[in-house]
Amino acid sequence: MMSESDAMRVVLITGLSGAGKSHALNCFEDLGYYCVDNMPPTLIPKFAELFVQSENKKVALVCDMRGAAFFDDLFEALQDLETGNIDYEILFLVAEDEILIQRYKETRRRHPLGKISLPEAIKQEREALSELRGKASVEIDTSYLKPWELKARIVELYEPGQRDKNMQIQIVSFGFKYGLPRDADLVFDLRFLPNPHYVDHLRPLTGEDDQVKEYLWRWNETSAYFEKVKDLLEFSIPYYVKEGKTSLVITLGCTGGKHRSVVLSEELGRSLGSHYNISVSHRDIDKS
Repeated sequence: MMSESDAMRVVLITGLSGAGKSHALNCFEDLGYYCVDNMPPTLIPKFAELFVQSENKKVALVCDMRGAAFFDDLFEALQDLETGNIDYEILFLVAEDEILIQRYKETRRRHPLGKISLPEAIKQEREALSELRGKASVEIDTSYLKPWELKARIVELYEPGQRDKNMQIQIVSFGFKYGLPRDADLVFDLRFLPNPHYVDHLRPLTGEDDQVKEYLWRWNETSAYFEKVKDLLEFSIPYYVKEGKTSLVITLGCTGGKHRSVVLSEELGRSLGSHYNISVSHRDIDKS
C-alpha cells in the first residue's frame, strides 16, 4: 500500500522487542520521516490528523509492548485512520528466539515483560502480537541482517528513489598549513599541482576567480588528477551508500586553502551534484 508522494503516509513500526525497531525508526528519520518512538495507540489518529495539512506528510511511529497498557486500543486506532481516509502501513520486525536472547544479553536491557524468564517473555510477546502480525504490510526478519542491510531493505521498500539522494556529501577545501579537517572521511592532497600563489597577479585572488581557474586548468596534470579523483569517488560512493552510510566528508587540500583546493572542490561539486546531495565549502579561503 504505497501512497502517492503528495498524500499522507503513516508507517507503524512494530514487532518483537529486540528485533531492531529503534534502528528502523532511525532509518526512516534519515529518509525525511517525522518519527516518534513508543507512541500510545490511542494518540495515533489525532497525531496523524495534525500532519494532514502539514508540509511533511510522512510519519513513522513505533508502537510495541512497552505501551502494553494501551495495546488493546491499537486496532481501534487503526480503524479510526481508515475512517479518516489516512493510509497506513505496518512494518513488522521479527527475529529468532536465540538471536533475541543474545541481543538482550549483549545490551543488558530488560524485556518489557521482564518479570518472567526471557524465553517465556519472548514467547508471550509473540502470542500477543500474532494478530497484529497478520495485518502487517511488510515483515522483515532481522535475525541475520547487519544494520546497514536493514536500512537498505527499508530504503528499497519505502523510498527507492532516495537511495542515492539520501547520501549527504560535504566537499571541503582546506589549507594544510592550518591542519586537517577533523571530520574528514577522505583527504586528497593537491600540493603537487602548479601553485597560483607564486604568480604575482594571481596571489591576491582565490579559486573562485576565473583567472585562477583558467591558470590551473591550463596544466594537463590538473585535469588528469581531477578525472582520477572523480572516477574513484564515482566508483566508491555507491558502496558507501550500500553499506548504509548517510554522510561523507570529502576534503581537498592545498598549502593555503585559497587556490587549488577551491577550484577542484567547486568542479567536483558540479560533477557529483546531479546524483547526490552535495554541499561545497571553503574552510580557509579567507585566511591570509
